[in-house]
Amino acid sequence: MNEETVIWENKQQSKQLGNDSIRPLIFNKYYSEVELKAQLSNYILELDVISSFIETLLSSMKGERFLIVATDHKGYILAFKGDTTSITKVKQLGIIEGIQFNEEVGENSISLSIQHKQPIQMIGKDHSHTYLEGFACYTAPFYSDGSEQILGTITLVTELVSAHPHFLSLLSAVAGSIQREIQLRRQNSQQFLLNRALLETNYYGIVVTDDVGDVLEINENCLNILQLDSRDRERIVHSSVFTLVHIGTYFHRCINERMAYLGIEITIEEQSSYRYYMLDVVPFYDCSQKLIQVVGSMHDITEMKKTDEILRNKEKLIFAGEVAVSIAHEIRNPLTTVKGLLQISGKNSKLLHYDLIMSELERMNLIISDFLILGKPQVVQFKNDYCNTILQEVLSIFGIQAGMKDVVITCEVIEEVEIKCDRNQIKQVFLNILSNGQEALPCGGEITITLDVTKSYQRIRFSDNGEGMTEEVMRKAGEPFHTTKPNGNGLGIMIVKKILTSHNGYMEITSDIGVGTTVDIYLPHHVKF
Repeated sequence: MNEETVIWENKQQSKQLGNDSIRPLIFNKYYSEVELKAQLSNYILELDVISSFIETLLSSMKGERFLIVATDHKGYILAFKGDTTSITKVKQLGIIEGIQFNEEVGENSISLSIQHKQPIQMIGKDHSHTYLEGFACYTAPFYSDGSEQILGTITLVTELVSAHPHFLSLLSAVAGSIQREIQLRRQNSQQFLLNRALLETNYYGIVVTDDVGDVLEINENCLNILQLDSRDRERIVHSSVFTLVHIGTYFHRCINERMAYLGIEITIEEQSSYRYYMLDVVPFYDCSQKLIQVVGSMHDITEMKKTDEILRNKEKLIFAGEVAVSIAHEIRNPLTTVKGLLQISGKNSKLLHYDLIMSELERMNLIISDFLILGKPQVVQFKNDYCNTILQEVLSIFGIQAGMKDVVITCEVIEEVEIKCDRNQIKQVFLNILSNGQEALPCGGEITITLDVTKSYQRIRFSDNGEGMTEEVMRKAGEPFHTTKPNGNGLGIMIVKKILTSHNGYMEITSDIGVGTTVDIYLPHHVKF
């Protein structure tokens, strides 16, 4: 609505209400001391912004007696700024902090500006009170977060002789600047609180950068994840995030492509193991869609990965068990036939190595039974025994095969104790380990076996001078169907681990490329089964 029309209509309404232009100003609504204090607390940000802009405005108009009045969204005065003489003068008229300018007071620029949501000026006799005819009042509203909801008003009051037609436009521009600054500070405040909450968490590693990738903040957890010293913080802050290993590339892409990168899996080697992290890199924009910050967060998913790996291995074990049951039955059939035919022919057939062949057939049958461990649990019979005795039986057979491949096997017993075990299962453990050692020596070599005692375990150490294994191969040793052998099935070490677990024992593997591999088997003694 046109400004002159607004003032004229308001004057007519005031006359109809019988308002007397010469009566003193009467303010029927005002905040109590407690209410005013509470509202001032609510408007701390707004008043701080207003004060900043008004100081700049007043400094450009030195020598002029200007008064600035700030109100809330209902027209209650919150603060005065400007010429102290003018402030004293208006306060003598009863215009003080906490009173409300509304329609009941009579025509005034503040209530009209709020009512019609537009800048209003009232100069001299535009006012309904003779007390105000010596003033020119210019009021402009400012709004909440760019909406149509008025947050408050600012009013410029001058003596009539200083009135100027451009003051209203000037004040409207200042109100717009105040509105934008309030919105920006609120955004920054919210962003600051969010950043602080993220940075102070112990669960996430957080990096915050500006729009070009310079690091603004990095928390302690992130420094630890990236294996950086806390003393590196000063060097990292204000430097480019692009130089940080593992994560710099994703920040670079996020800033250049203006898109978020979510769910990026990062693998970081820590000493002799690996840890896994999930990385999210998210851009943040202001109301004008200008990139202001990029926040990267990392959280540890190592345990989740391990759990997932266990579940996958269990699925493989189930499948392996099903395969084991089926192939074991298929192999047993021809074995039974061969064994039966040999028994019919008997020792009188003068077949060379008859006893050895029968022994090996029996052992093959036992191996198949042990293989069925993968498919279903078997009853094992634990008896007192000695590892060296079992080992020598294995070597009496395996030694012939090893000699044909130029593999020399030496065995040393430093200390031996009696253990309780299932002899046939431990035979299979030794045989599997020796087979792996021999396959690591395709051109011949040495396998050294040492028996000693450490704490409550009988230790059987198998060492070869073969090709050795990488960290990755060792880490996956024992996974079903994971093998480096051309004709392997990846079940050998898995069966060994399962047998050792049933004996309350365990295995350790160390290896160096080009040097060889050492496998330590630990079997407890003095253990009740």
